[in-house]
Amino acid sequence: MKQSQYKSYDDLPLFLNAELVAKLLGVSPSSGYELMHEPGFPVLKVGSRMVVPKKKFVQWVEEHTAGGDGT
Repeated sequence: MKQSQYKSYDDLPLFLNAELVAKLLGVSPSSGYELMHEPGFPVLKVGSRMVVPKKKFVQWVEEHTAGGDGT
């Protein structure tokens, strides 16, 4: 199994693309792309490109993790 180069949220870039979102969540790239089209997922559209601000991604993960406020 390939080790992630990211050891903490602090190591992530400021903006995440669909491929990186999928990698971090351990899902397929197509699932990452689909997730970015879900209502409520924190996406920033820049022209035709979609990115996720790191802070909003971390917040989303925490809200959707068992035991968090979003469960």
